[in-house]
Amino acid sequence: MTLPRQQLLTLAQEVLDTEAQAILALKGRIDGAFADACERLYDCRGRIVVTGMGKSGHIGGKIAATLASTGSPAFFVHPGEASHGDLGMITADDVVIAISNSGSTSEILEIVPIIRRLDVPLIAMTGSAASPLGQLADIHLDISVEKEACPLNLAPTSSTTVTLALGDALAVSLLKIRGFTAEDFARSHPGGKLGRRLLLSVGDVMHKEADIPSVRPGTPLTEALMEMTAKSLGCTTVTDGDGRLIGIYTDGDLRRTLDRQVDLRQLTIDSEMTSPCRSITADALAVDALNMMERHNINALPVVDGEGKVIGALNMLDLLRAGVV
Repeated sequence: MTLPRQQLLTLAQEVLDTEAQAILALKGRIDGAFADACERLYDCRGRIVVTGMGKSGHIGGKIAATLASTGSPAFFVHPGEASHGDLGMITADDVVIAISNSGSTSEILEIVPIIRRLDVPLIAMTGSAASPLGQLADIHLDISVEKEACPLNLAPTSSTTVTLALGDALAVSLLKIRGFTAEDFARSHPGGKLGRRLLLSVGDVMHKEADIPSVRPGTPLTEALMEMTAKSLGCTTVTDGDGRLIGIYTDGDLRRTLDRQVDLRQLTIDSEMTSPCRSITADALAVDALNMMERHNINALPVVDGEGKVIGALNMLDLLRAGVV
């Protein structure tokens, strides 16, 4: 028998209320131990090693990934596998974060003596400082919850949410301490859209050398149109004898020329081009080219060097293909 829709909505809201209250309660427990943990993690000369079993392990994997992507090198080690060789991943320069809501997970407790033998700092995230793991840790972070969101108070729900939130708090605090920037984030996410927007330069996406559409002053407009067609950028640059940019003629300019109902065969590029025109340098970010195009309602840009010589060209389609748009 299906539940009434309103009852489903009420149940969902109750889950969110329970987990939100658990996070707010956690906020009140952020104290000196949290600051101590941040200092230990910041001073770590090796890697931050996160471990946990079951649902805590899944949360631990996410915490390790968040730390790594925000400037704090980290990885996850499964405690069961650690007993069968993976402990070799942990060195004396590392710091270990062990997650166990009960604080008595046997797989974790079995590897703690080895961690201790290496003199590796141990940060425990448990629901009780009096638990075996809590007592063995150098620093204890309290992830206790009044109740799980599960109506049976059994399935890890509120407790995993609180653990994840505390891991985020550690990662973001370390990010701020390290002065981690958006550019740093992009370098660790080169395949993502943010990475492309913050790392790709105009020089990475522009057309170069023989692919640059270019004509000289005095060129008949019909020849300029053939150059535009051949290079497929929707424009042609106009350059002097030294290759310096004089102007540009675009598809938009062509539409305006046609609106005047003139004989194209009687025109030269000089009277129809836009001069002076917008341009950009190769070392500028591709996203800056996008912003310039959008701001000035243009679809193509010449790329020039420090002397104003044309060294490339790009259009909106190039930025789209590069994933900048």
